[in-house]
Amino acid sequence: MTRTVTDENFNELMNEGKPVVLDFWAEWCGPCRMLGPIIDELASEYEGRVIIGKVDVDNNNDVTTQFGIRNIPTVLFFKDNQLVDKQVGVAAKVQYIEKLDRLL
Repeated sequence: MTRTVTDENFNELMNEGKPVVLDFWAEWCGPCRMLGPIIDELASEYEGRVIIGKVDVDNNNDVTTQFGIRNIPTVLFFKDNQLVDKQVGVAAKVQYIEKLDRLL
């Protein structure tokens, strides 16, 4: 299950000791709605091993600005609290799987 990530809970989430994947999205964004089901599937498939969260860019300016998000959807991949990879725009599910597997 995906986690809702906000400006308020971001630091707590990052300190849980697992790799983190953040999907930056907005309700009005068509490509974001296309990516949503893929992110949900990955959250189920990697549950317990990777934290997968969604950041609504319209309601979380601090986190969005911190990572310089200018285009959505953007998916960021973190390991040991360090940004190690990103995907801007919608990609095939297999591309996300490859990036996730490198986190483990």
